[in-house]
Amino acid sequence: MLGFPAFTNHGESGRQDHSDAATRASVESALHAAGDIEVAEITVSIAGSYVILEGFVRRRGDVDRATEIAESVVGRGYVRSRLLRR
Repeated sequence: MLGFPAFTNHGESGRQDHSDAATRASVESALHAAGDIEVAEITVSIAGSYVILEGFVRRRGDVDRATEIAESVVGRGYVRSRLLRR
């Protein structure tokens, strides 16, 4: 025994943060890889179990396309779009 206090939940919040970061990175990568959508003004964030897409797109179908791409990563129904078309 080294004399350090035992932390039984030391990894719980860290795993969630890592999982959120990994999910965000995966969605961002998928959006960038798509090639058929301009993603420079799209921000990806996580709120609870949902992926939030915010920002601006240029073309009419880009809101739906960005949502489809994100859902291909996290699953249907777990994406909330706050994207606006300019």
